[in-house]
Amino acid sequence: MAAVSGLMRRPLEQVSGLLRRRFHRTASAALQVTVREAINQGMDEELERDEKVFLLGEEVAQYDGAYKVSRGLWKKYGDKRIIDTPISEMGFAGIAVGAAMAGLRPICEFMTFNFSMQAIDQVINSAAKTYYMSGGHQPVPIVFRGPNGASAGVAAQHSQCFAAWYGHCPGLKVVSPWNSEDAKGLIKSAIRDDNPVVVLENELMYGVPFEFPSEAQSKDFLIPIGKAKIERQGTHITVVAHSRPVGHCLEAATVLSKEGIECEVINMRSIRPMDIETIEASVMKTNHLITVEGGWPQFGVGAEVCARIMEGPAFNFLDAPAVRVTGADVPMPYAKILEDNSIPQVKDIIFAIKKTLNI
Repeated sequence: MAAVSGLMRRPLEQVSGLLRRRFHRTASAALQVTVREAINQGMDEELERDEKVFLLGEEVAQYDGAYKVSRGLWKKYGDKRIIDTPISEMGFAGIAVGAAMAGLRPICEFMTFNFSMQAIDQVINSAAKTYYMSGGHQPVPIVFRGPNGASAGVAAQHSQCFAAWYGHCPGLKVVSPWNSEDAKGLIKSAIRDDNPVVVLENELMYGVPFEFPSEAQSKDFLIPIGKAKIERQGTHITVVAHSRPVGHCLEAATVLSKEGIECEVINMRSIRPMDIETIEASVMKTNHLITVEGGWPQFGVGAEVCARIMEGPAFNFLDAPAVRVTGADVPMPYAKILEDNSIPQVKDIIFAIKKTLNI
């Protein structure tokens, strides 16, 4: 009887062992975090770390933010640190700048950066220039953040990209995150910086989930302002972009790789200061350059990248003229078909790459 039970046990043990081995071979799913959640997490950690940090803006408190980026923060930190403001950008931006001069670290949210035009005097004249005009005695540690660039169906007055506008101004730092890792690391660095920092988010990216690496989950995770990231290695052409177009560039690179064209995609992350060294090193390797942005062409971010390459050591390595892919040079139309043709699409990037490579 014992022999029979032993024979029955052995197959069961073998099956259970096989199941265990298969179970251990299965890779655990990577953590997925949306851009919205990443910004929220970054602000939450900095609010918890430093009691001088506070958030103000329209509907950021009781309503959890117009795009739910500040969800749960008012319940956690209360009225003194998460502050709903009237619809007066110049007023609450001025309050935030004054608070920064007095030693606090405000995060000033614009419901969209289109509305920051109402407060541009506070951003440029009061925030950006004070440290210089005070001879280095009066820092203004403030963050201006909110959605930037084209959204969907909101027409000319609500679809502008302000990267070139604010990137033009000395005294400001300007960052433009693409994915969740960018969003968390850059918002935390911006809050800790002693200079005014403009954080240009993208409304269409808020709900997009990305794999969130383990190091980004740390409360000490920071991304240095002024450092770009090579998102995809390549040898034939350098493709430089910021914000949402980075994703389009990666899609284009995937399509072209099937045709034997390997694109090096650079996520700028930082508009000012600009990491031109990373772009130069890539151009020296690939000998070709295109830039991609959602903003208008004239005096844009791409124009600055091309000018810096022309003026620097990488120019002599170019085998073809640098090419810009930009938004159309018109106010954003309302009709969807016209809107789609006014901002860079994957097909436009592919066309520009093939044209540059003379394919």
